[in-house]
Amino acid sequence: MRNQTITFILLGLTEDPQLKVVIFIFLLITYMLSVIGNLTIISLTFIDSHLKTAMYFFLKNFSFLEISFTSACIPRYLYNISTGDKTITYDNCAIQIFFTDLFGVTEFFLLATMSYDRYVAICKPLHYVTIMNNKVCRRLIFCCWTSGLLIILPPLSLGLNLEFCDSKVIDHFVCDASPLLKISCSDTWLIEQMVIVSAVLTFIMTLVCVVMSYIYIIKTVLRFPSAQQRKKAFSTCSSHMIVVSITYGSCIFIYVKPSAKNSVAINKGITVLTTSIAPMLNPFIYTLRNKQVKQAFNDSFTRIKLLLKKSKKFC
Repeated sequence: MRNQTITFILLGLTEDPQLKVVIFIFLLITYMLSVIGNLTIISLTFIDSHLKTAMYFFLKNFSFLEISFTSACIPRYLYNISTGDKTITYDNCAIQIFFTDLFGVTEFFLLATMSYDRYVAICKPLHYVTIMNNKVCRRLIFCCWTSGLLIILPPLSLGLNLEFCDSKVIDHFVCDASPLLKISCSDTWLIEQMVIVSAVLTFIMTLVCVVMSYIYIIKTVLRFPSAQQRKKAFSTCSSHMIVVSITYGSCIFIYVKPSAKNSVAINKGITVLTTSIAPMLNPFIYTLRNKQVKQAFNDSFTRIKLLLKKSKKFC
């Protein structure tokens, strides 16, 4: 049987009909908030002149990644719950794995890039505009996407040759590498090792960049003469540090049991966190802890109210 003709069954999160309704409502709300929140940040960076720096350029791209990542996972599962159709074709499963892995890995490299941006802003403020110019920022974004693609292609290309015998049931609510390898009747040892190496390589490389950046940031901030300056410097990094903690913390739990032959049940809750809750929280984290973003939002809201008043008068 050719792989393209295979249809898998996604077990989802639960078989309880009442709990399914609760999960559907919860995921729908978090998905909508995630998309609206991240689209708001993207829109603000386009229309507000004060948000044209490198920091907000990276934040705009991060918001785009968050929308893409959650959209690659959640709508499909919402469709499965609403229709009762748990099936997914091999092609659609492979596409979902490709995009979720690409967006996820690219996000790690982007978080590392954002930490470098904060390092330059705090440790080399006089040269910030020169170092983090538009050309450099675009190249860094290109490098993030290219790195993500190069990381996922080797294990993914091997995974396309997997054979599936009797079991077609995937113990997850999305197509993911680990539960898919678990039901394969092929020898998955090499692919499992490549997945582990790719995950660890991404994790270590980006984490080293983040940690080194913040070591230099902390050293520089502690040398500031006034407490007010230190507080202001740390506040510019606090949002990024919170998002980094959530992302890397969830990643550690996901790879506690790296072998695909082990149970993946423990990973379902973490996957819900990374695919729905975290993308919803991140816009609020950046908005509530960033004065410039809050000011841009208030200015935009004020302009919209004025336009509505003018349109009413005109009517």
